[in-house]
Amino acid sequence: MFKLSEFAGLMGVSRSGVIKWIKEGRIRAINIHGRWYIPESEYWRLTKGFYAGLKRIAIYARVSNNTQKDDLERQITSLEDYVREHFPQAEYIVVRDIASGLKEDRRGLRKLIEMARKRQIDAVVVAYRDRLTRFGFKYLEQLFNAYGVRTIVAFHEEPKDYYQELVEDLIAIVTSFAGRIYGKRSRKYRKVVETVEQAVKDP
Repeated sequence: MFKLSEFAGLMGVSRSGVIKWIKEGRIRAINIHGRWYIPESEYWRLTKGFYAGLKRIAIYARVSNNTQKDDLERQITSLEDYVREHFPQAEYIVVRDIASGLKEDRRGLRKLIEMARKRQIDAVVVAYRDRLTRFGFKYLEQLFNAYGVRTIVAFHEEPKDYYQELVEDLIAIVTSFAGRIYGKRSRKYRKVVETVEQAVKDP
């Protein structure tokens, strides 16, 4: 089941637009305690024609560091299963990165963009939005779309074990901004970074 907001995001419409579809009977939905949920089957019914022509797919998997290599392999396996189930007609290639989602100059990401530019792929499939990038997902989606490449997010709820990765990215963001504001050699910079690191370690 998709939450209303998740379904709206996938379809590129507003929440009110999805509610209108439900009331008009265009899509099937279930109301649980006042909240609408849409079966995944409805998503595939509506997008069947949209995705029917996909022949070449790039699976993109990413983790932040080398200690997460097992997670990277699990991510790839789940995406391969997803593509085989939903796009049995398509060939796929696996592209992987071991780098922060904040890093723009990733080898795997550059490869994806180059393949899109050369029209070598029809779609990019990622497990979660922030596997592609921590910020600016819409910009990359629009870039791929300009080359005729669709961006497909397979799953919609991050596993709980990605908490540490979020913490590392938070520290990286604070460190970057504190360095710009106070200078990396200043006492205030060190104080800000130490305070944030201590705060995230506090259970």
